[in-house]
Amino acid sequence: MANTASARKRIRQIAVRTERNSARKSRMRTFIKKVEQAIASGDKAQAAEALRLAQPEAQRAVTKGVMHLNTVARKISRLSKRVKALGAG
Repeated sequence: MANTASARKRIRQIAVRTERNSARKSRMRTFIKKVEQAIASGDKAQAAEALRLAQPEAQRAVTKGVMHLNTVARKISRLSKRVKALGAG
């Protein structure tokens, strides 16, 4: 257990930050799942709209330091490629 006041405060801060970060990550995952469901249903318009909503949410996770920039870029790129392939298929 922390002995100093500053250490106790850091524990409180970490708890708050962890909760906030996990909520952000969960929110981003939910948006990505919606895109994947739309792709699975085969509706290109719905998938494109879901991707359009998921992109800023994923980028926000990057700016908040929850996800790495390249990870998000890779995920968005792959989803975008799959949405684009819906029209050709």
